[in-house]
Amino acid sequence: MRRILPISVLCLAAGVLNACRPEEVVLTENIPTAGVRFIHAVPDTGAMDFRPVDIVENSQFYGIAYRPTNNVFYKNARAGARHYRIFMSGTTQEVASTVVQDINVTLEAGHNYTFILWGYARAGSPLGPAMKLDIIDDNPADPGANVALRIVNTAGLGAIDGKHYLAAGAPPATATWANVAPQSASAYISTAPGSIRYNVTPAGGGAALFADPTALAGVAATVDIEAQPGTTVAGSAVSGVIFPRSVAGSGAPQGTIAGINYGLPGIMFVWDRRPPRAPGL
Repeated sequence: MRRILPISVLCLAAGVLNACRPEEVVLTENIPTAGVRFIHAVPDTGAMDFRPVDIVENSQFYGIAYRPTNNVFYKNARAGARHYRIFMSGTTQEVASTVVQDINVTLEAGHNYTFILWGYARAGSPLGPAMKLDIIDDNPADPGANVALRIVNTAGLGAIDGKHYLAAGAPPATATWANVAPQSASAYISTAPGSIRYNVTPAGGGAALFADPTALAGVAATVDIEAQPGTTVAGSAVSGVIFPRSVAGSGAPQGTIAGINYGLPGIMFVWDRRPPRAPGL
């Protein structure tokens, strides 16, 4: 007991001293970030990888096929001067090291960007313009109590007209977005929230390129869960990205996969702006 008692007293004293110390504050770097996403819209080639080659970060997209069905969302990327490359996606070194595009870009903090590769990879393709990479700054004005909508025409279908209307109604007589050129995005329009359909035809009218789909709806916020952006949630922005059919015999997906018929034109809906957070979230 004589040996144990002094040691116990020392331990107690050390505990009292530690308890009296102020909490240490460890400062971490507040890194300014932007959002980046990659859309593969080249109808005559295989899957691709998009990744930064200047720093290590989780802003890469792997194995993205033509007319992607997943991974079409923004990832945080360090703002400032950046260097990205697009590679063919494959399991062999020869394929995986093939550089498709090499781009230096300056990302502005707080902005969202779409890196979209569109056109045709085969030289001199009669189906449409040559492949190129464009970067779209996806930063529509806050639509307030409304939602912002637009269409993006990839390539291969010529100029197009687009109409939006409530799902319970019918397409209007005049186009919402008229004569949208290939490899371009329309301006945003502001409209009341609701379940909204898109009608897309060749420029000047004609038969719809596909059955009128209902746009990305979104989910309203709850007391503890942030809203998911969509046309029913005020403050959101949504794009309808229009694709031509994939080229038969190419590395692009063929036939019907996961409900998508790649032998026909189609549309993919993505969100470009989140609604503001509810207080307390």
